[in-house]
Amino acid sequence: MATCIRKVVAEVLGVTKGSKGATKDTWWWNEDVQQALKEKKECYKRVFHDRSTDNMERYKVAKKIAKRAVSEAKGRAYDDLYQRLSTKEGEKDIYRMARFRERKTRDLNQVKCIKDARDQLLMKEEDIKLR
Repeated sequence: MATCIRKVVAEVLGVTKGSKGATKDTWWWNEDVQQALKEKKECYKRVFHDRSTDNMERYKVAKKIAKRAVSEAKGRAYDDLYQRLSTKEGEKDIYRMARFRERKTRDLNQVKCIKDARDQLLMKEEDIKLR
């Protein structure tokens, strides 16, 4: 049934090439990280247009600085997160994060619906099992 649905949907709506990939997790970025990455990007643009040794050296230094800024900011952000989660108020956040992760990893290709005797769709697992 799922294969037939996908086939009809592809014929009617068409098929895209897909997305660019997973979005980067940037909730922990701060001003230092943004500035370092901006500098690295500018250096890369200079290297792309002119591959001189001076530009290459600047890019390598900027890349190293950006990497260090990212690791420090990420470490601080996760330390703060772990301290907050270890408190009583943080317990709610743990459950919220778990629900979000579970929703994010749901398998959308699996269709769980069966019709009953009256041609009504059954979506609940208990009803499907009974049918």
